[in-house]
Amino acid sequence: MSVLLYILVLVVTFCIMEGITWLTHKYVMHGFLWYLHRDHHQVEPGFFEKNDAFFVIFAVPSILLIFFGTYDRIWLMQSIGFGIMAYGIAYFLVHDVIIHQRFKWFTKSNSTYVRSIRWAHKMHHKHLDRFHGESFGMLLVARKYRDKIRRDKKLMAGAQKIGYAPEN
Repeated sequence: MSVLLYILVLVVTFCIMEGITWLTHKYVMHGFLWYLHRDHHQVEPGFFEKNDAFFVIFAVPSILLIFFGTYDRIWLMQSIGFGIMAYGIAYFLVHDVIIHQRFKWFTKSNSTYVRSIRWAHKMHHKHLDRFHGESFGMLLVARKYRDKIRRDKKLMAGAQKIGYAPEN
């Protein structure tokens, strides 16, 4: 098989992971494994959370697929593993770095996308219990959140024009 097929499998796996993340977040993290996810909604002191265990839960299949795909020379299996890993890296950057700012790398952004994912996640975290949640995905943002950010940007631009708002 050609390298392009393996790259395509990696990209498709990456995209499928958004759906898997949504389903896992809604039905597992806010379901029977809420005891691991609770401290992410009800913040407790310390850098690490029980919720960080989900990193391992998602990393294990990726590592196994990459290892056995490489060992047995089943490159399709390896591509799926790398697709899961690529999603994990994106998830880490978006969730832990951009949204929660556990690492102070990208603290200010005027990007509509970045502000939309932050707002969507804020709406998710307004619910302190496991019920009545919203916005369970990570990389795809619902239109209502993007539209809200665009409206806010227009209002801010208009206010700045007439001297009622500070510039960023």
